[in-house]
Amino acid sequence: MSIPRPEYPKPQFERKNWLNLNGEWDFTVDNGLSGEARRFYTDFSAYDKKIIVPFCLESPLSGLGIRDFTYGVWYKRTVTLTAEQAAKRVALHVGAADYKTKLWVNGEKIGEHKGGYVSFMFDISAAVKEGENTVVIFCEDDTRDPMIPRGKQCEEYYSRSCDYTRTTGIWQTVWLEFTEKTYIKNVKFRPDAASQSVNIEAFLEGKADFSAKVTFEGKDMGEFSVTAAAGVLNFNIALKEEHLWELGAGRLYDVAFTFGKDEVKSYFGLRSAVMDGYKFRLNGKSVFQRTVLDQGFYPDGIYTAPTDEALKHDIELSMDFGFNGARLHQKVFEERFLYHADKMGYMVWGEYPNWGLDHSRPESVYGILPEWLSEVERDFNHPSIIGWCPFNETWDVCGRRQYNELISLVYRATKAADPARICIDTSGNYHVETDIFDLHDYDQNPETLQERLAPFVTGPELNNHCNDRQAYKDGQPVFMSEYGGIKWSPVEGNARDVAWGYGNAPQSEEEYKARYKGLTDVLLDHPKIFGFCYTQLTDVEQEQNGCYRYDRTAKFDTAFFREVNKRKAAIEEE
Repeated sequence: MSIPRPEYPKPQFERKNWLNLNGEWDFTVDNGLSGEARRFYTDFSAYDKKIIVPFCLESPLSGLGIRDFTYGVWYKRTVTLTAEQAAKRVALHVGAADYKTKLWVNGEKIGEHKGGYVSFMFDISAAVKEGENTVVIFCEDDTRDPMIPRGKQCEEYYSRSCDYTRTTGIWQTVWLEFTEKTYIKNVKFRPDAASQSVNIEAFLEGKADFSAKVTFEGKDMGEFSVTAAAGVLNFNIALKEEHLWELGAGRLYDVAFTFGKDEVKSYFGLRSAVMDGYKFRLNGKSVFQRTVLDQGFYPDGIYTAPTDEALKHDIELSMDFGFNGARLHQKVFEERFLYHADKMGYMVWGEYPNWGLDHSRPESVYGILPEWLSEVERDFNHPSIIGWCPFNETWDVCGRRQYNELISLVYRATKAADPARICIDTSGNYHVETDIFDLHDYDQNPETLQERLAPFVTGPELNNHCNDRQAYKDGQPVFMSEYGGIKWSPVEGNARDVAWGYGNAPQSEEEYKARYKGLTDVLLDHPKIFGFCYTQLTDVEQEQNGCYRYDRTAKFDTAFFREVNKRKAAIEEE
């Protein structure tokens, strides 16, 4: 059978010598969480199903479509290695698996990982051999555990309002990578448009000669080399030509790294992205962020895009609607999506799926901070990411308010890990310590929205629905990071009274367009608001307020909306 999602999963850190393990695996459900005691890692008699990796068991593409709550799942397959492969350093990578993962190879336990959203790796060199090798993966998950972040996965059996079908177990590509014992562990790029240069930090295992060669469309842009390198290298390369990463034009510099016999392909974008008073400036130019809420759900794959082309297509749909970026909402998107955003000049906000985590309890720090910092580390080099947002709408939990020290700690840790990017502490509410004061406002009436924002045009007063819990500091940048959410579901079998959305649904396409334009004009015309984020790119299951349907087909002719979104904003006046 053909391998699903066959493309290399980490295009910003690419090696030639790898083996995709997607496809059919033996599988069984373990709701009693007794499989380890029953030695499912060596006794395979309980594996009574097949599953198609990397799709979660809830999805149609997995071949199972099991939608009920599932607390433990086991995967098993045989992998044949050549003598040459088995003699290398062998790393088993998992793009993402929700939530706690354990790995056995040939009956030997290799390690564990906690977290449902970010890539992780196990070194299995000591356990593999030439010929057949048995790989067993166990995943444990409990969507209703208040110490486990779930994002938009529903805590009830049926999806409801803005919570959707759950994802259990593996949901991104699994692969083996074969390297020398001396290899590059990671690199960090810090491009500087002002000096037309790039600072590179390379983390190395072992000792060998090292080189880095930068090119642009095949032309030499600069290089660096050193003999007998080890540990951490930090160096600068002056770039011979300036090619800025801009919206709609993701001009990328390619980098070829060599460390002994290890070779890695990578890339970076040269751009500056800073706040300047109320303005967001990209390469020195005031740019209005015309973003859309993208939740990254798919009818057939749930959390997993069916193809790499589907990831790229979502960006194309967004840009065709007149958006220049997205909030990647309540989910850590896979690296292939960010790769396409990098190439296409599409800016995004990186976010963590904090919903479900009881942020009123101090110990919940262990449910977010380790994996959140892993996300910041993993995606540090992507030029498309212009900001971070670890929390979204931290509502009260059983009458308890958020633990403010948690919000502040995660914000400060984010800034320590990535000082150059802007960070929103908790989007919508309730701000504690933040670079950006953002708002969520689903008022469906343009007139009342304008009235509420009018005092902020000439003075420091910024009215919002959380005034009793958060205070705007005069001079802070302001972002309307959720608005709209206009319900539109006129098709048979998906009636307006069944579909979920914000406010009352328009009764005609003309009324919909007038409301969309009216709300958007209020934000574009405001001289102190630097961006908006419209809810949302596509419908998701019962939530029918997307610019497109869940299957990505068009609801409307996009030309009207593109014209509304792309007109010059007041804050873009220099």
